[in-house]
This record gives sequence, structure tokens and C-alpha cells, in this order.
Amino acid sequence: MTFRPPIVDPAHDRRIFSRLPRHIAIIMDGNGRWAKQRGYHRIRGHWEGARRVDEITTECARLGVEYLTLYAFSTENWNRPESEVSMLMRILVHYLKAMEKKLVNERVALTAQGTLDRLPERVQKSLYHVMQLTSEFQPRMVLNLSLSYGGRTEIIDTAKLLARRVLAGELNLDKLSEQEFRDALYQPHIPDPDLLIRSGGEFRISNFLLWQAAYAELYITDTLWPDFGPAALHKAITEFGERERRFGKTSEQVAPSRPEQGL
Repeated sequence: MTFRPPIVDPAHDRRIFSRLPRHIAIIMDGNGRWAKQRGYHRIRGHWEGARRVDEITTECARLGVEYLTLYAFSTENWNRPESEVSMLMRILVHYLKAMEKKLVNERVALTAQGTLDRLPERVQKSLYHVMQLTSEFQPRMVLNLSLSYGGRTEIIDTAKLLARRVLAGELNLDKLSEQEFRDALYQPHIPDPDLLIRSGGEFRISNFLLWQAAYAELYITDTLWPDFGPAALHKAITEFGERERRFGKTSEQVAPSRPEQGL
């Protein structure tokens, strides 16, 4: 897929936020607990969570967010009961089919990152079909699904790729830069997340975007993912806008150049 700067529709009113994150990443946690609290099977929580993905994706695109990365299935999730993993794969295929036309109509390009070859063939087929379909227009937003994804695995895969380039004489090990390392990650064209949201109240990043999230603003909410709607998203973005992002500098250094909108 060729990544191009998304089109921002001027009709989208972003003035209610002091700053809008260019890239939002979300750890969608709490589906199982949401179901348990209501006496449902865990799978019911995952179905409700999938519906929330639809709503949050639409709202991010409407607001003018350029990139949205969702932690949909981790490398550790393969260790869950086989029946639950199978149902999660079924939900994913259902979601991809249900969202296909909507993503095209809203000009949202789908991409994915992770050890995608571990996904069942039917999932890969549906995923690559929608990715190809949504690569045929200039996107308003890029939706990046982290599937069979682990931050440590990504870093190891990146190190292996760079090692092969060094052995092939394509890269000088002593001159390896941070930018060259970043360019070898799964999605080098997607900028680092500005805001990383975790629903469900847990204070950890669970092996998600370990390299990319180095300077992301973390927002933890007790709201379980199936209850995380547009109002909750707006609250997170509002708090993001109130924070001072210094990137190692002092407040005095960043104050004169602090942008009114975006990053």
C-alpha cells in the first residue's frame, strides 16, 4: 500500500479541541470483564467490542485524526483457549466483511501489522482483500490493525532484517541510525502515536508499540472497551490537548513554538 497524506475535510469542526492527535493508538481492553459483569459469556463482550471499533473508527475519521492503530490481537492472545481464539478469528472476518463498504465510502484505508502469516487463511484472505480495496483511493484516515502483534517480536524482526542487510553489505553497522531502525519496522510510513489510550483501567502497555510509543501521551480509563464511545474518546483528546509535550526540552523552550492545532 502506498501511504499518502490523508485529506482533511474542512467541514470537520476541530475547534472544540485545543490540539488534535495526528495518530491515536488504542489498547482495547475489557471485553471479557464487560461480559462477566452482565452475566454473559466472554464472547458476547468481544462482539460488543467489535461494534465499538466501528463507532470509534468513524468518529476518529470525522474529527480529522489521520491514523488510528488498534491493538486487536496480540501474540500472547494465541495462548487463550482454542475455542475463544477461533471465535475471535470469526469475529474479525465478520467485522472485515461488514466494514468493507463503509471504509470505502468514508475513505478509510485499512492496513495491518504483526506476524500476519500466523492468522488462519480465511482471515488473511479477508484482510488482504479489504486492504487492497481501500488502497485504491487517497485516504482521509488510515486504520492500522495490530493482529498477532507483539512489540518485542517487531523489534526482534527489525533487528534480524537489519542484520541481514549488514551481512549483505547494504548497511554499515557502525553508522546505523535510529531513523534507519525505524524505517525497518512493520509500518515505517505511519508516524509514532501521539496519544495511546487504554480502556479497562490496567496500567500497562502490554507489549504494544514498544518502540513507537516512546513519547506517546498515555491515557488510562476505567471504562471498559464495549462502553468506550465517542464521548469517552472526546474526553481523552481533550486531556491530551491540555498536556505539555516537551520531548526532553524545558517548558520555556517549547512554549514559543507550541502549535494551536495538530503536532
